[in-house]
Amino acid sequence: MSTPSITEEVRTALAENRPVVALESTILSHGLPPGRNREVAARLERVVRDAGAVPATVAVLGGVAKVGLTDAELDHVCDPANALVKLSRRDLGAAFALGLDGATTVASTSALAHAAGVGVFATGGLGGVHRGARETWDVSADLDVLATTPVLVVCSGVKSILDIGATLELLETRSVPVLGFGTSSFPAFYRRSSGFDVPWRVETAAQAAAVVAAHRGSVPGTSGVLLANPIPVEFEMDLDLHDRLLAEGLAATRDVHGKDVTPALLEHFHTASGGVSIDANEALVLSNALLASQVAVELCG
Repeated sequence: MSTPSITEEVRTALAENRPVVALESTILSHGLPPGRNREVAARLERVVRDAGAVPATVAVLGGVAKVGLTDAELDHVCDPANALVKLSRRDLGAAFALGLDGATTVASTSALAHAAGVGVFATGGLGGVHRGARETWDVSADLDVLATTPVLVVCSGVKSILDIGATLELLETRSVPVLGFGTSSFPAFYRRSSGFDVPWRVETAAQAAAVVAAHRGSVPGTSGVLLANPIPVEFEMDLDLHDRLLAEGLAATRDVHGKDVTPALLEHFHTASGGVSIDANEALVLSNALLASQVAVELCG
């Protein structure tokens, strides 16, 4: 993959071995409502800066991969009138060749961040194995990219709309280390615990950074590391509300397939929860950006 277009701020930070944190653009263009998305974009970058790192929001604009966006480019990404295409890693070549504007998922953000030399990435939730995957073969590309790309991904686990047990099994099969930050239970996005254990627990950003450094420096292979950070307790969705929304969403999207499943389910959560899920989404991604920045600082230290 050719080197993406990198902002001068990010390029300088990388050259000086200062911490940089990649941020995805799909949450801005597809995950949050207009207006709110631009506010969150600004807050995410501010959280990263306040923690001592440099933010590098990733997107494809005019067929060019961008690592680090200007304010005007963030405006463009967040404007619903521009209707950015959702791009996984497999879609990047087509977007480049056709000169498209696209928002990057976990898979494509990880790939582009690594190509630019950025090794830490904060997101909301990782993609995974979908329910019914034995029949549909619907497994997110995020997992394979994480298994082959040496980037630390900080997230709040995977969404409960997925088959969490199968997702963790696949991560084990692909030799991806999974760390729980201050928890022994793998988080489920809106909920702090999925009921599944994490194989390793760390208590501090310094411990997480030590594991990442050891994995990169001493373990053969090219896999990344997953750091699972539970949603802040005050924003955790009520269990009864969560389970009702999940059951309704799964029933309503029974005939939806492929990459349209997750957006449809999340839209149901957003509209039927009275905004609770949007507040939760914002809180967890900000928390992940802070933790990723703290780990990035430790890695550079």
